[in-house]
Amino acid sequence: MALPDDFLPLDAIPEPPAAALRHAWERLSTSLEQADNLAAMQQQEAPSESWLALSRARRQQLARVLAVSNLALETLVRHPDWLAHLDAIGELDVTPSAASWNEALAESLEDVTDEAAMHAVIRRFRQARMLGIVWRDLNRPEGTDMWRTSGAVSALAEACLDAALSWLEQHYAARWGRPAKRADGSEQRLVVLGMGKLGAGELNLSSDIDLIFAFPEKGETEGGRKPLEHQEYFTKIGQKLIAALDAVTADGFAFRVDMRLRPLGDGGPLVGSFASLAGYYQDQGREWERYAMLKARPVAGDRDAGDELLASLKPFVYRKYLDFGAIESLRELKSMINREVKRRGMEDNIKLGQGGIREVEFVVQAFQLIRGGRDTELQVTSLRRALQRLPDLGLLPQEVVDELEPDYAFLRDLEHVLQALDDRQTQTLPVGELERERVALGLDMEDWPAVMARLDEVRARVRRHFDAVIADPEEEAESTPDQPDSRAASVDLEEWRALWRGEEGDEDARDLLASAGFGAAEASLRRLMALRRSRQVQTMQRIGFERLDALMPLLLEAAAESDAPDTALERVLPLIEAVLRRTAYLALLRENPVALEHLMRLCSASPWIAEQLARYPILLDELLTPDTLYTPADKSRLADELRQTLARVPEDDEEGHLEALRVFKHAQVLHVAASDIAGTRHLMKVSDYLTYIAEVVLEAVLTMAWKHLTRKHGFPERRDGSRCTPEPEFLIIGYGKLGGIELGYGSDLDLVFLHDSAGQGSTDGVRPIDNAVFFTRLGQRIIHLLTAMTPAGSLYEVDMRLRPSGNSGLLVSSIDAYADYQRREAWTWEHQALVRSRVVAGHAALSERFAEVRGDVLGSRRDPDELRQAVISMRQRMREHLGSKGESGSFDLKHDPGGMVDIEFLCQYAVLAMGHETPELLTYSDNMRILETLEESGRLPADDCRRLREAYLACRTASHRSALTGDPARGPDADFQAHRDAVIAVWQRLLEPAA
Repeated sequence: MALPDDFLPLDAIPEPPAAALRHAWERLSTSLEQADNLAAMQQQEAPSESWLALSRARRQQLARVLAVSNLALETLVRHPDWLAHLDAIGELDVTPSAASWNEALAESLEDVTDEAAMHAVIRRFRQARMLGIVWRDLNRPEGTDMWRTSGAVSALAEACLDAALSWLEQHYAARWGRPAKRADGSEQRLVVLGMGKLGAGELNLSSDIDLIFAFPEKGETEGGRKPLEHQEYFTKIGQKLIAALDAVTADGFAFRVDMRLRPLGDGGPLVGSFASLAGYYQDQGREWERYAMLKARPVAGDRDAGDELLASLKPFVYRKYLDFGAIESLRELKSMINREVKRRGMEDNIKLGQGGIREVEFVVQAFQLIRGGRDTELQVTSLRRALQRLPDLGLLPQEVVDELEPDYAFLRDLEHVLQALDDRQTQTLPVGELERERVALGLDMEDWPAVMARLDEVRARVRRHFDAVIADPEEEAESTPDQPDSRAASVDLEEWRALWRGEEGDEDARDLLASAGFGAAEASLRRLMALRRSRQVQTMQRIGFERLDALMPLLLEAAAESDAPDTALERVLPLIEAVLRRTAYLALLRENPVALEHLMRLCSASPWIAEQLARYPILLDELLTPDTLYTPADKSRLADELRQTLARVPEDDEEGHLEALRVFKHAQVLHVAASDIAGTRHLMKVSDYLTYIAEVVLEAVLTMAWKHLTRKHGFPERRDGSRCTPEPEFLIIGYGKLGGIELGYGSDLDLVFLHDSAGQGSTDGVRPIDNAVFFTRLGQRIIHLLTAMTPAGSLYEVDMRLRPSGNSGLLVSSIDAYADYQRREAWTWEHQALVRSRVVAGHAALSERFAEVRGDVLGSRRDPDELRQAVISMRQRMREHLGSKGESGSFDLKHDPGGMVDIEFLCQYAVLAMGHETPELLTYSDNMRILETLEESGRLPADDCRRLREAYLACRTASHRSALTGDPARGPDADFQAHRDAVIAVWQRLLEPAA
């Protein structure tokens, strides 16, 4: 039965697409009549009956699909009965699950016994599914968008690959056998890695699929007519798998397969063992292959083994340090594409042209390549997921992502409509009026001019964001007008480049430097030329030298713009020398002029910072985010950042944890120093922040050490017979500057370790040990984690001499033994040290017990004369060993009379002498609050306390500044005499009244 002429609602489709629809309908009607005749001969229901049963809404959708897509038309002409089937199973409205597709395709292949029939099943399955995908993409039922469409095409490709591979393995098992098992006893199968948009799960409607084939281990097949080497077997299976999808048969093709991304491309073996692939990427892998491997994902075969392979290749893809050299590679790749676009006249290509699909991908993948090794959240194959994670990592503003994501979706929607026209892999805008208006209809837009207006807006935004990430920094610098007050305004980059390359004569070079603000132009030129002519520079590899050559003009310009050009250059050149073999840092500085500016500022102000950056170039990463560089984190944020940092490192990677801890500590200390130099932090706050850093590091180290020991030996026994919990039941006590919340930049940590377990107990693991041994090993482990050297240095130097009995005592004491020692055996100087002690990490309940012990010991009544004599005696010995030896004009801020140690001793004496009567004095471990308490309680005159605080703050500030500037910790007599007199006066009244 023929369908009526008015079956389709043609009035809903504008001209000229309506003309295409009428033509399509003529072809479909003929096909339906033929199908009806065939059905009548076979006494079956006519396909047209099911078409007549379509609702008006469904017919409107059909009209839209036929008006736009030749792909859908050709499928329906060949298989008019499929429409009713897809409608009946709901596939015109909802994307089926990948599992249902896998199951359906496997079932269709169950009784297939020859390869040609398998090819036919695969192709027809693909065509039916693609009809549903195109239908949903053009009609957009609820829940369908570009991402759902591309995900469905990807799932379809994976289903076809998996089904074909499984069929081929089974079919050829009798002839070729099965691969031998791996060394661990597991089965071996082909590993199929999806690359590009297949790996991302974001295929377009008519995409090639890029694949790499691999297998785990070499060997021979078993059970076949004759054994085959694994290389030969997997090559044969791979060839068959390609043909199963790519070969053109009477039913067309399933997916075009591209294998050129494998090692050595078309000239390399089709399949590689895991070992050969790892060796290739380690020794020969190129930058574009890193870019390609970002999206690699197992899509068929042994997916677990595929994950294992990709895990082994991660160091190749994702560098541990920030890799700004990747931008150079992407910039070169984009330039190559631009040249090709121009040569072939492809400006209308929405993928490769300006502001196109590829530029969005470059923006996202640039951040993945640069930062993925550090920010492991970016180690994802999906562009959308990576893009959405950039704002939380502070890499792109949220408003930029809010523009890029819908703009990318529009470009991909347009790409899908272009490909739905003829099932052709194209991204070129059509030139004919009919095709243009069909595209507008497919996008549900008014007409072609509306499409182009939207496209122009999208391309302009994409290009702007692309330029912000990928643009050449030298071009930016040259296009930025000089500031009118700039000292280097008269010198451009070409002149700096000529000076660096030695193209200027010595006299002209000196004049150039002098005109740019260099006061010691001769010395600065000598340093530059020494670097240029050094053996290190002369023997650099080409890419490294090119990066240095590109950086130096920018560096000279930044030095000239700094407050002290000669000093900045002198201090930054050792850093450049330190990274000549780690050229990613040269790329980092070249790509980030703002980072270069901050580098000059900090190095000008502090040789200590310059030295830190030269020793640990990884800290250059911190210059990229000025917002955090000059604003140190408080303790809660520090703890959260460290937790996130360590969470990115696999739990069993001890070396990775050690390195992450050290980089974290050095970076956070740099933030404090930068804020100190910028004047945004008061001295007391600087010490607070340095102390917070030490505390969160100690908490992390304690947790790591506890986990390590309990995994091996189980949990210790408490005194009541119960077992310790996964939370470390242990205390780290801080003494000295750590205990007094007065850490400086180079301070070591004075520590004491305590526990509270059963004296005769043991652990409960498979390898139990005595409690005493367990806690000793725990203490040793903590010290190892703190002091072990890695490429990022050590965390802290540790001093354990303040533990009971000093170096001759146990490394770790029980809290009872510690209390007994303090009450019975400790010297007065040990009680003085106890004043500046507090818990810095460990168990909350044990912390309360320590506070009780400390308060009880410090609050004991002492003989005043004996205490006074002991304190004076200890102070005199220290002066003899550490004070100035007759130097005049300045004094040792710490050890000379009237210095910091005198004030510390005064505070300690006051706590020990008055604590039994004034328990408020036992609360604090830091000198400033002890002095405040002495004032508030009336134990010392307010003027005395004020003068002591002022003197202590002045000495500490000067000492602190000397650490940053590299000067000795000494102060001019004239500047500090009044402070010294005040301290000495209080000392004499309080400790030497008879004198």
